[in-house]
Amino acid sequence: MKKEMIAPCGMNCELCIAYLAQKNDINKQGFHRTYCPGCRPRGQHCLHMANKCEKIGKGLVEFCYRCDDFPCTRLRALDKRYRTKYHMSMIENLEYIQKHGMKDFLQKEEDKWRCPECKENICCHNGLCMHCHLEVLKNNKKYCWDDSVK
Repeated sequence: MKKEMIAPCGMNCELCIAYLAQKNDINKQGFHRTYCPGCRPRGQHCLHMANKCEKIGKGLVEFCYRCDDFPCTRLRALDKRYRTKYHMSMIENLEYIQKHGMKDFLQKEEDKWRCPECKENICCHNGLCMHCHLEVLKNNKKYCWDDSVK
């Protein structure tokens, strides 16, 4: 995993369905997903926060934890949704980076989100590996997390 794939809000873009869809070019297999190379690589500071936060939108802070308002109301709401639906916390990600550094965070993420079968990344939005479990997504295009499939 790469530092430039960690968005200011704490999202690991390498785990996002839009990034993994592009990386694996799943539209060639009958999908119609929006592709995204990640917030920073496409020149955006943060998909989730840039239009709501002037500091992020203008690139004045690299990560939300460097802001005096951390965690702000918008980030707390986003974090609650991601903890509830997607098994990850952006605030926890940012606090870990702040306390342990980016290198340790990236290693932790690799260990946590690695597919046990092929070693590729598991998607945080549905819990699926786009290599090993793409059939599950083909059969249910709105598939979202089933702990029995990993």
